[in-house]
Amino acid sequence: MELMNWFAKGLCPQNYIEAMQVNKEEMNKIYNRFSLSDEEKTRLADLKGTGMKVIALTEDWCGDAMLNNPILLKIAEETGMDVRFVLRDQNLELMDQYLTNGTSRAIPIYIFIDKEGDEKAIWGPRAKQIQELVDDERGKLPAQDAEDFKEKQMSMYRRLTASYQEDSKIWHTVADSVIDALVSGK
Repeated sequence: MELMNWFAKGLCPQNYIEAMQVNKEEMNKIYNRFSLSDEEKTRLADLKGTGMKVIALTEDWCGDAMLNNPILLKIAEETGMDVRFVLRDQNLELMDQYLTNGTSRAIPIYIFIDKEGDEKAIWGPRAKQIQELVDDERGKLPAQDAEDFKEKQMSMYRRLTASYQEDSKIWHTVADSVIDALVSGK
């Protein structure tokens, strides 16, 4: 299926947010507190009015989506870019074309397309620096067969989720990473 058809099939931001069952309040909290910096707006200026669109492969239960989707929405507002949310679990045909490391259905994945529907850039599921933070935290966990692994893993996820919701440096790291992909076309 062509990307423009996937875009047309997706949910507009309002419908996606209204239908959210998980992380709705947390995502809205980030959205309401995050603003692009003047430098970020300057870097996006050339994308205004280009007719760029984005397909966001996502699910509302995903902590990375909770962090990244509101930042994507701010970038889209700044550039006039249309966003459509496509639910990963109901659209594996598309998801399987954008696997992380060729194997993982990690989300969110943002597929940026031009007004003709041609792919221009892909981003996701995390900014490089956020991936490094997650990898560092995972490296501190005990072995998976350890008695306290699940407890420590859940504690790690709670800490990461809290930092995703509160740390504006993380928000700007994500914004810069998405902007880098858009500007470079990668």
